[in-house]
Amino acid sequence: MTSVINVNLPEQSYEIAITSLSYANAPSSLDQLGQQMASLKLGKKVLLVSNPTIFKHFGERAITSLTSAGFEVASCTLPPGERYKNLNSIQKLYDVALENRLERSSTMVALGGGVIGDMTGFAAATWLRGINVVQVPTSLLAMVDSAIGGKTGVNHPHGKNLIGAFHQPRLVLIDPDVLKTLPMREFRAGMAEVIKYGVIWDAELFAQLEASKRLDQLRYVKPDLIKNILTRSCQAKADVVGKDEKEGGLRAILNYGHTIGHTVESLTGYRLVNHGEAVAIGMVAAGQIAVDLGLWQKEDTERQNALIQKAGLPTQLPDGLDIEAIIEALQLDKKVKAGKVRFVLPTEIGVVTITDEVPSDIIRQVLRGM
Repeated sequence: MTSVINVNLPEQSYEIAITSLSYANAPSSLDQLGQQMASLKLGKKVLLVSNPTIFKHFGERAITSLTSAGFEVASCTLPPGERYKNLNSIQKLYDVALENRLERSSTMVALGGGVIGDMTGFAAATWLRGINVVQVPTSLLAMVDSAIGGKTGVNHPHGKNLIGAFHQPRLVLIDPDVLKTLPMREFRAGMAEVIKYGVIWDAELFAQLEASKRLDQLRYVKPDLIKNILTRSCQAKADVVGKDEKEGGLRAILNYGHTIGHTVESLTGYRLVNHGEAVAIGMVAAGQIAVDLGLWQKEDTERQNALIQKAGLPTQLPDGLDIEAIIEALQLDKKVKAGKVRFVLPTEIGVVTITDEVPSDIIRQVLRGM
């Protein structure tokens, strides 16, 4: 069974198609990729982008589906990991696009996690001033967050996602069966974004997560909860993006935990913690900042932190990270306005506010306590 969530936008709306998790040998939605894309009447040339590990698992199935639907398919694999999300990788994508004569009607298909999705989206946004992109996320984090909403980009040596563009996909195809091959650490990383949605938007999802005995491995999470995690998280993202496509206001709430989280990623060279782990650390920090400012109840931040720990995610800063370096790096955050860092801070479970009135001394105090 497939759930369809619509992302309603003024210029280019699209569908998020989510199939149910299956523990039998049922047909996979990945095998329907070509048919789904053909229904959108896209051009015949397709560039499938992945990393070697994901391509080994799913690449040939995706290519078979696409060629069976009449597409001409080329492929390109990029190294895995956030540290390769840079302009050098984009240049490789451009080279393959040129070699295969991709046209404005052509499509890049991102088969992978958040890194592949961000890079493929950015390459599609900038090749020939913009061609089609289809997102086929293979990690939990990409399924619930990064594949939806059109944020694309790469990292600069001094900051995460400083180079990028808004470029909406034509389709997001989510097949939860691919999560069965996802490393446990990456599954936990995705749970950070799921918990984020519970805190900022969906108190019922938060309660469902609290009711689950374990959240750290797919095998311990019931299929019904996986379905709810995907549909409720995707619906939350679709609702927010539909109201504010290019982050003029409301969409900034999706950055909960990311302000400090991105600095942790950047200062550790994208090697020590992954994105979800950094967001978890950032949510702990933001929650405590909200408590110290009198915006949030201590019991609620304890509930949040308990969920983060249940998901096997860190709640402490990495050893040796310099607090003053974090404070300085915050000034490079994309959300800085008139020199002030904007924080997304919770006021109750399911409700947040955005403020740039967080004194540096409060940030230091909270970080020192972590």
